[in-house]
Amino acid sequence: MTHTVHPYAHRLGIIRDWKSRWFAVDKKNYRENVLVDATIRNFLKKRLKGMHVSDIEVERSQSEVRVLLHTARPGLVIGRSGENATKLRKELTQTVHKVAPLHGRSVKLDVMEIRQPETSAAIVGFMVSESLEKRMPFRRVLKQTVEKVMAVREVIGVRIVISGRLGGADMSRTEQIKRGRIPLQTFRANIDYAQQEANLPYGVIGIKVWVYLGDQFEGNTARGAGSEQRPQAAARQVMSPAPRATPRAAMPARSPV
Repeated sequence: MTHTVHPYAHRLGIIRDWKSRWFAVDKKNYRENVLVDATIRNFLKKRLKGMHVSDIEVERSQSEVRVLLHTARPGLVIGRSGENATKLRKELTQTVHKVAPLHGRSVKLDVMEIRQPETSAAIVGFMVSESLEKRMPFRRVLKQTVEKVMAVREVIGVRIVISGRLGGADMSRTEQIKRGRIPLQTFRANIDYAQQEANLPYGVIGIKVWVYLGDQFEGNTARGAGSEQRPQAAARQVMSPAPRATPRAAMPARSPV
């Protein structure tokens, strides 16, 4: 049997970085940091539901905890003149101090915009989930979403899998749609992966999304396989000049017989 590996964890340390970046002094500090990170993520997922938040990264120093929020709708998160962002930071600070009273670090919130939402697997999953919760036919939702994602220039392949009581059927099943390439075993392949859920009256439908954005080499950004130009061999085949024909010795003219 094959082993299924998470596409993000499969590439950690190669083309991916950890979403929580910090060092702990001892075991007690380590447990506290893990608990605070989990609390921050759970709070933001519930508080910002429907605002298309794809990633939540946590960076910790000696004096502060920096939370990086990647979203496709930064205007809803920040609000007018930053009112919502200020309120959100205060609520986040209170939640952290409830879990870890001796934490002693200030919480800083940075909102980062995703300029192309279709390149994020989490946001594509949100799009499918919202459409299914509006009771749209699942086959139409899959087809329209895949066509919308593949219309983006950076996307080379996409795969969407949904499972559950599709269409309100009594027996659950799995449906999927795929366009382009999804090279899961290639380490340099920049593949974004996410799982989402759609809450429907007759049950929960699970959604899995893979988005392939091309190969990513060291020092370069991800680029599509179609536009990829592999380095050619440095040595070219040098054609040596053809040797010059040596002039023949003058032959004595034969006298006609």
